[in-house]
Amino acid sequence: MSTTYNPADPYAGSRETTEGRVYTVTGGDWDQTLGTEAYGEERLVVNMGPQHPSTHGVLRLVLDLEGETVTKARVVIGYLHTGIEKNTEYRNWTQGTTFVTRMDYLSPLYNEAGYCMAVEKLLGVEAPQRAQTIRVLVMELNRIASHLVALATFGMEMGALTGMTNGFRERELVLDLLEEITGLRMNHAYIRPGGLAQDLPPGAVEHIREFLQVMPDRVADFHKLLTGQPIWQARLKDAGYLDVTGCVAMGVTGPVLRAAGLPWDLRKVEPYLGYETYDFEVPTADTCDAWGRYLVRMAEVNESLKIIEQALDRLEPGPVMVEDKKIAWPAQLSLGPDGMGNSLEHVKHIMGQSMEALIHHFKLVTEGFRVPAGQVYVPIESPRGELGYHVVSDGGTRPWRVHVRDPSFVNLQATAAMSEGGMIADVIAAIASLDPVMGGCDR
Repeated sequence: MSTTYNPADPYAGSRETTEGRVYTVTGGDWDQTLGTEAYGEERLVVNMGPQHPSTHGVLRLVLDLEGETVTKARVVIGYLHTGIEKNTEYRNWTQGTTFVTRMDYLSPLYNEAGYCMAVEKLLGVEAPQRAQTIRVLVMELNRIASHLVALATFGMEMGALTGMTNGFRERELVLDLLEEITGLRMNHAYIRPGGLAQDLPPGAVEHIREFLQVMPDRVADFHKLLTGQPIWQARLKDAGYLDVTGCVAMGVTGPVLRAAGLPWDLRKVEPYLGYETYDFEVPTADTCDAWGRYLVRMAEVNESLKIIEQALDRLEPGPVMVEDKKIAWPAQLSLGPDGMGNSLEHVKHIMGQSMEALIHHFKLVTEGFRVPAGQVYVPIESPRGELGYHVVSDGGTRPWRVHVRDPSFVNLQATAAMSEGGMIADVIAAIASLDPVMGGCDR
């Protein structure tokens, strides 16, 4: 292989491979990129991250300080890059689900839902009603789990360690339910183009109802532990200030935008999966700071509990995958003592009774179904804001392009506006109130 360099871009070398041209992009040296400006003797440049307990994984902040005041804040990302978007181009449409679920790994079911709804829009099909209701059910469970992690890490970074231990304790209740329903605690690949991988297992509805009895008291306990605590209030109030004008200018969505007073929630303003038929409120605050974002997330947990109860009440018998055999894969799943697999009746049919069915099953699993050429953009309301999927098909069995508008990536733009001019201690509160997940940024 030969390596060539584009004279217009010395930092992007390329080489030809059997898969086409591959680019290798490199950054500049520290002195060239960040150290060229002249400063006085009082200037101190601090690297916070990428291995820092308060940077939510591998976020790096380059902070210019004068004393303890932040004069400049720069965000450096890319340390967790996985190439998930590109990888989807080398797998069939159904296999793409197991990639996208790993982007924002704290809300995997939202990645799956957004991707699958985009594929379904290209196909011109709609998941069965029962599948749509179960999607709402598991997504709202996932929202609660995600907000509990936000609360737990918030507490850890502010020094409220009991808030951290309690947050992860309650999250285990949700993860137990998701494991019972999908087979996995996270990265589920449960939502598939056309419906779901399988129906709710026996006993799941009863266990979810038991959770609904327990969780409201646990939320109330958080308010007793933290909300009225003077130190907690002092650390959060007026930290990371960003008003609604700044949010809109930078595309910030989710609890950060709602804490600035704008009740923008895609479940209400651009409903999907029948959200317009559910009775719930959009919590807001008018403080524009970390304190308001904490209150909004706590309130959203209670609203999700209301939605889950309504979803359980409207569950009706029916299929969880489209009837079209050219799309429905995996087909006729059953859950047996050996784990998840095709039902014995289906295996007998394709292995011993119908050569055509066996050939179809083989092609569907290995090659996948074809999706009509076109492009769509499907946004949904994830725990962190607008999660949008721009999916392009060239008419083949694999995506031509999958691009994700991840809320963590967009919301991190607000870091400088929230931090500059404030104290370095408040940078921790500001980042925690954004609740970024770097798997979504570096996708």
